[in-house]
Amino acid sequence: MSKLNKMKLEKQELETLQELNNEFTRQKLTLGELEVQRALVIDEVKRIKATFLVEEKKLIDKYGEDSVINLNTGEVQKKQD
Repeated sequence: MSKLNKMKLEKQELETLQELNNEFTRQKLTLGELEVQRALVIDEVKRIKATFLVEEKKLIDKYGEDSVINLNTGEVQKKQD
Protein backbone atom coordinates (compact mmCIF):
# COMPACT_ATOMS: atom_id res chain seq x y z
CA MET A 1 0.00 0.00 0.00
CA SER A 2 1.21 3.46 -0.74
CA LYS A 3 1.24 6.14 1.86
CA LEU A 4 -0.86 9.21 1.25
CA ASN A 5 1.18 12.32 1.03
CA LYS A 6 0.05 14.91 3.54
CA MET A 7 -1.08 18.02 1.83
CA LYS A 8 -2.73 21.13 3.09
CA LEU A 9 -5.24 23.43 1.42
CA GLU A 10 -4.19 26.90 0.56
CA LYS A 11 -5.49 29.53 2.97
CA GLN A 12 -8.03 30.89 0.45
CA GLU A 13 -9.29 27.39 -0.41
CA LEU A 14 -9.83 26.58 3.25
CA GLU A 15 -11.56 29.91 3.90
CA THR A 16 -13.85 29.40 0.91
CA LEU A 17 -14.86 25.91 2.08
CA GLN A 18 -15.37 27.13 5.64
CA GLU A 19 -17.55 30.04 4.46
CA LEU A 20 -19.63 27.75 2.27
CA ASN A 21 -20.03 25.24 5.08
CA ASN A 22 -21.07 28.00 7.51
CA GLU A 23 -23.59 29.38 5.04
CA PHE A 24 -24.95 25.89 4.41
CA THR A 25 -25.37 25.38 8.17
CA ARG A 26 -27.12 28.77 8.53
CA GLN A 27 -29.51 27.95 5.72
CA LYS A 28 -30.35 24.56 7.25
CA LEU A 29 -31.09 26.33 10.54
CA THR A 30 -33.30 28.82 8.72
CA LEU A 31 -35.21 25.94 7.10
CA GLY A 32 -35.73 24.35 10.50
CA GLU A 33 -37.04 27.62 11.92
CA LEU A 34 -39.39 27.97 8.96
CA GLU A 35 -40.73 24.45 9.53
CA VAL A 36 -41.41 25.27 13.19
CA GLN A 37 -43.18 28.48 12.14
CA ARG A 38 -45.16 26.54 9.51
CA ALA A 39 -46.30 24.04 12.13
CA LEU A 40 -47.41 26.88 14.41
CA VAL A 41 -49.37 28.51 11.59
CA ILE A 42 -51.05 25.20 10.73
CA ASP A 43 -52.05 24.75 14.37
CA GLU A 44 -53.46 28.28 14.45
CA VAL A 45 -55.44 27.69 11.24
CA LYS A 46 -56.90 24.50 12.77
CA ARG A 47 -57.84 26.39 15.94
CA ILE A 48 -59.52 29.17 13.95
CA LYS A 49 -61.38 26.63 11.81
CA ALA A 50 -62.65 24.79 14.90
CA THR A 51 -63.80 28.07 16.48
CA PHE A 52 -65.46 29.07 13.22
CA LEU A 53 -67.37 25.77 13.12
CA VAL A 54 -68.62 26.30 16.69
CA GLU A 55 -69.82 29.81 15.83
CA GLU A 56 -71.36 28.57 12.58
CA LYS A 57 -73.31 25.91 14.48
CA LYS A 58 -74.68 28.57 16.86
CA LEU A 59 -75.82 30.68 13.92
CA ILE A 60 -77.40 27.71 12.15
CA ASP A 61 -79.31 26.90 15.33
CA LYS A 62 -80.43 30.51 15.65
CA TYR A 63 -81.16 31.48 12.02
CA GLY A 64 -81.73 28.12 10.34
CA GLU A 65 -79.72 25.87 8.09
CA ASP A 66 -81.00 27.59 4.95
CA SER A 67 -79.65 31.01 5.97
CA VAL A 68 -76.97 32.97 4.17
CA ILE A 69 -75.03 35.62 6.06
CA ASN A 70 -73.41 38.58 4.35
CA LEU A 71 -70.08 38.90 6.20
CA ASN A 72 -69.74 42.55 5.14
CA THR A 73 -73.10 43.78 6.42
CA GLY A 74 -74.25 41.06 8.82
CA GLU A 75 -77.48 40.71 6.89
CA VAL A 76 -79.12 37.27 7.13
CA GLN A 77 -81.24 35.98 4.26
CA LYS A 78 -82.82 32.67 3.37
CA LYS A 79 -81.15 30.76 0.51
CA GLN A 80 -82.67 31.40 -2.90
CA ASP A 81 -83.29 28.18 -4.85
